[in-house]
Amino acid sequence: MNRRNSTVSTGDSFGSGSFSRIGQGKTQAAVALQKEIFEAYAQTSQAWLVRVRSEAALWSELATKLTAVRSAPEILDAYRKCVSQQMKMAAEDGHHLLNDCQEISQKVTKAFAKRWPPVSM
Repeated sequence: MNRRNSTVSTGDSFGSGSFSRIGQGKTQAAVALQKEIFEAYAQTSQAWLVRVRSEAALWSELATKLTAVRSAPEILDAYRKCVSQQMKMAAEDGHHLLNDCQEISQKVTKAFAKRWPPVSM
């Protein structure tokens, strides 16, 4: 028997074509996951930017009100209202942060639950 004929062929299950398809599938799955996570981060970043602007507007409005007040009770009332609004915003921030983290975690978990990266030959 000839040694060359007894070696494993490079065709079917162990050929370079099969391995490249496995690698390609893993790459495509990784790119798809990265794209989903990037889009989630982009949406989250946009929401937080809006949030930062609203807080800046809140404190700017307080400064404007303070220039118009004439007494200590009016000053205290303006601060009370501003701090109360800021605390509501902080509570909403906590909910948004939790939801954002859950959304990203679910995307990653879902990808791994689907046998990510997929093994396709």
